[in-house]
Amino acid sequence: MTTLPHDAIHARTRATMGAPKGVAEGVPSALCSDPQRGDGRRPVAWLHIVAPRGAVPTATSACACGWDRSAIGQRRVLALIEDHTHHRDTCPLRTPQEGRAAA
Repeated sequence: MTTLPHDAIHARTRATMGAPKGVAEGVPSALCSDPQRGDGRRPVAWLHIVAPRGAVPTATSACACGWDRSAIGQRRVLALIEDHTHHRDTCPLRTPQEGRAAA
């Protein structure tokens, strides 16, 4: 019986077909389900502001409820920050509506 180098390569490839390439045995990967153990909070609304020195500032405000706004220029970006704060306080995903009607 002769063992050729290419036989060893094929045998090794067959043995590791199920594992993602480059992942060591016993190391969790992004492909595995790994539930986060946090305090139950999750992001709902995002405010992204870009204000490079000497350039026109821009901002975007987005929320999981569908709120999606953007602004260009200092005055409009400042107004969007206020709108984002107001939306955050009144968003139906953050403030249950049935509790508001009873109060």
